[in-house]
Amino acid sequence: MHINLVDQDHYARDGVPHEQLRWLRANDPVFWHEGDPERDWPGFWAVTKHEDVVHVSRHSELFSSSKKLALFNEVPEEQRELQRMMMLNQDPPDHTRRRSLVNRGFTPRQIGMLEAHIRDICHQLVDEAATKGSIDFVTDVAAPLPLYVICELLGAPVEDRDKIFEWSNRMIGAEDPDYAGAPDEAANAAAQVYAYANQLAAERREQPRDDIVTKLLQTADNGESLSEDEFDLFILLLVVAGNETTRNAASGGMLSLFENPAQWDRLVRDPSLARTASDEIVRWVSPVNLFRRTATRDTTIRDKQVKEGDKIVVFYSSANRDEDVFATPSDFDIARDPNPHIGFGGGGAHFCLGNHLAKLELRVLFEVVAERLPNLRQSGEAKRLRSNFINGIKTLPVEV
Repeated sequence: MHINLVDQDHYARDGVPHEQLRWLRANDPVFWHEGDPERDWPGFWAVTKHEDVVHVSRHSELFSSSKKLALFNEVPEEQRELQRMMMLNQDPPDHTRRRSLVNRGFTPRQIGMLEAHIRDICHQLVDEAATKGSIDFVTDVAAPLPLYVICELLGAPVEDRDKIFEWSNRMIGAEDPDYAGAPDEAANAAAQVYAYANQLAAERREQPRDDIVTKLLQTADNGESLSEDEFDLFILLLVVAGNETTRNAASGGMLSLFENPAQWDRLVRDPSLARTASDEIVRWVSPVNLFRRTATRDTTIRDKQVKEGDKIVVFYSSANRDEDVFATPSDFDIARDPNPHIGFGGGGAHFCLGNHLAKLELRVLFEVVAERLPNLRQSGEAKRLRSNFINGIKTLPVEV
């Protein structure tokens, strides 16, 4: 079988290449994938089994997020220096220190306090959708929800959600013709987020409030605090990670329910299934398709000899359909329990900080949509994001 797991045109046309991933899991689970000299992509080890993705995720001392960063594309060393200040691109102990400072705003108790507000937002979005009749589920429902929540977390005005949406699209959609502009558009969007973060920080230092920005700016009990660059980069990470993943899980989840009408009928009959459905949606959609690590020394994964400096790419979308872990992994089952998916990461240092928030947003959204819009139906073709990183849906026309 011809294997190409990074062809963005394939992702835009057909989504995740599950047929190729299924073959690799069965025949070559740690596969040496040829690179692309024209794109300056070196060859890499494609890790496709659940057990191996977890192994790589939990051993930062062997598989570094910092050495060549965590995203797939190659970045010049001068750019890496700044990017290494972001938690995503750090290894312990630096990552441990930063994580301990930002954890304060993301405890289950802190997130649980948002449920009533998230429910109000979902009802408001459904009210607006019902008055229109025909909507795009992505731009009218799936995208606004996490943007409203981010504004709430930051203590930012709700009207800022449109520019946060635009910045995020420009940073994530650099390879997509609908979002990409000039070659430096992603960098310009990041610079605008930095400036926005600086403005928020200045306002909170002058007038502290009960929001995550104020908490992040406070000095911890051990005397540690975030530097200005660290704070700006965390807000950048929050704007992208807190927005893109939930948006694409919600839109991909709705599309999956349309494609599996018996599951939609189950949810309409019993909206309490949204609790298990939220995890099944994350497993099935795998909004983050892959991350990259770099070997810090010679090691092995299964029977493959991995050399120091080798590029390793873990595929969550493959691990989440591993036949050795999930019964009937190719079935979308909203009542699946247990569900040991790794859509929020394979554990270890980089397990998703916002997993409680994402699951809460998805659970409440699908409860409200199933209760309020039982006759919702797809009215046009879904359009996918041209990206091998984010498994994204750009448009999903529906009739209310």
